[in-house]
Amino acid sequence: MTTSGIRAADGGRASFVSSVGHAVAALLLAVFVSGCAITNSHVSTNGVPTPGSSPKVLVMVPDVELYVFTAGGLNETNAEWTAMAKGHVDTALAEILESMSVSAVDYEVVQDVGPESLAEAQVLKLHEAVGAAIIDHKYSIYPLPTKEDSFDWGLGEGVTGLKEKYDADYVLFVYLRDSFSSGGRVALNILTAVIGAGVKGGVQSGYASLIDLNSGDVVWFNSLVNNAGDLRTPEGSKAATLDLLEEAPL
Repeated sequence: MTTSGIRAADGGRASFVSSVGHAVAALLLAVFVSGCAITNSHVSTNGVPTPGSSPKVLVMVPDVELYVFTAGGLNETNAEWTAMAKGHVDTALAEILESMSVSAVDYEVVQDVGPESLAEAQVLKLHEAVGAAIIDHKYSIYPLPTKEDSFDWGLGEGVTGLKEKYDADYVLFVYLRDSFSSGGRVALNILTAVIGAGVKGGVQSGYASLIDLNSGDVVWFNSLVNNAGDLRTPEGSKAATLDLLEEAPL
C-alpha cells in the first residue's frame, strides 16, 4: 500500500464510507495511525493505455456526496455541501486532466426518461457496485479466491453504448464521500477525550477507475482514504482529486 499527500489531521471531521466491509477497518486503522492520505492503485495486465497513445477519455460526472456526522453516529446528507463539493471536484477534474494533456470529453446527462437514460443510469449503478466490490475484496484480507492473484474486474458489455455515443476509448469515474461532525458530535469528542475514552472520528474516502470501453474491463483503479481535507473548498477538492489521479495511466 502506498502513502501520499501527508496532511494534518482534523479532529472535527467524519466521513461516510459505503459498502466496503473489512477493507474499511484496515484502511481506517492505517489512516488514523499515520495521520495521512493513503492511496492504493491497481493496474490490469490488459487494455491499459500505452504511453503516447493519447486515448480519448469520456469523463463521467463525479459522484460526490457530503454528510453531517451526528452525535449518534449517523450520517445525514447535506444538500448544500454536496452541491458545493460537486462543483469544486468537477472543476478540479477538468483542470487536472487538461494539465495531463488528456483528450477528454464530458459526459452529458440524458434529461429525457427513456431506454437510453435508463441504460446509462444502470451503468452508473453497476460501476458503484463494482467499485465497492473491488475495495471490499481486493483491498481486504478476504479476497475472492478467483481474483486473489489478479486484477480482473469489469462492467461488461453495458458500456459499449457509451463508446458508440461518444467515440471514446476509455471512461473515467470519480467517486468521493466526505462528512463533518455536528456540534453535538464535536462536544461528544471533547467529552470522551477528557475522560480518556475514544469516539470514532472519520475520514474522506473515494476511488477512481478507468474502464476500457472496448471490453468493459477495469484497467486501473485507485482508492483514497484520508482523515484530513475538505471537499467544501476548491483547494480540498483539488487535493483529493489529485490524490485519486496521481498514478492514472493517461
